[in-house]
Amino acid sequence: MKKKTGFIGLGVMGASMSAHLMAAGYPLYVYNRTREKAEGLIEKGAVWCDSPKEVAAACDVVFTIVGFPKDVEEVYFGDAGIQAGLHEGLICCDMTTTKPSLMTEIAERFRPFGVSFADAPVSGGDVGARNATLSFMVGADDETFANLHPYFEVMGKTINHNGPVGAGQHTKMCNQITIAGTMIGVSEALVYGAKAHLDLDTMLATISKGAAGCWTLDNLAPRVLKGNFDPGFMIEHFVKDMKIALEEADRMGLALPGLSLVKELYTALISQGCGRCGTQALVKALESLTGEKLF
Repeated sequence: MKKKTGFIGLGVMGASMSAHLMAAGYPLYVYNRTREKAEGLIEKGAVWCDSPKEVAAACDVVFTIVGFPKDVEEVYFGDAGIQAGLHEGLICCDMTTTKPSLMTEIAERFRPFGVSFADAPVSGGDVGARNATLSFMVGADDETFANLHPYFEVMGKTINHNGPVGAGQHTKMCNQITIAGTMIGVSEALVYGAKAHLDLDTMLATISKGAAGCWTLDNLAPRVLKGNFDPGFMIEHFVKDMKIALEEADRMGLALPGLSLVKELYTALISQGCGRCGTQALVKALESLTGEKLF
């Protein structure tokens, strides 16, 4: 029999990821701050829990994917958090992009209870979550990684063990740094192409097959051309990630000027009310610098 599995956080990513687990036959116990987002899963047989504590107490394995570090802390350490429902043999895995130090803190606090912990942030956005093609960056001991691997296979395609707890988050910071650089490049290309009066669909079809080819060109640039700025990944969450990366870089004595620039552009978009738009809305920040509407 497959182990009772808990899933906390049913947002843009979690709704699809948990549905894949359920479709694979895992008995699913769910919690979300707003129950409405869980209704589809409940109708298919998932068990609703009134708190993270109830999820932990009922399950053998618990996955979490929420928004910000403070949300992770509340889910794990709040009065009705996972910590209050711990039992020996439980495995917990946080897939939120958050502070590496918070991941090691959770692991250390849970270890005396006989509870294993892993951090496994993901990449691939809403498309990857829906299609079960996510990339998992896992920080865990060998045994915990082996125990969680079958679950990752259901939700994703690329699964890498990056080291001990916390290593997953550091790898995700490398991922976000790369995305930031790619996003500004793609956005500037779109603005340049628009000002040069190119057929942008043809331009994208051309450059995406050469050295410039990347996930952002294939998946997000077409959304911009359609005026679709709905979130696969929200700007406010990306800014959170960039802040963490810059804080970690500062701690290590590193300067990341490119990341700093992109963060400032995104921060300006938040001040304009675009915090819940998708990251492809970066073109709007560049558009404002041109003084004319291009998209």
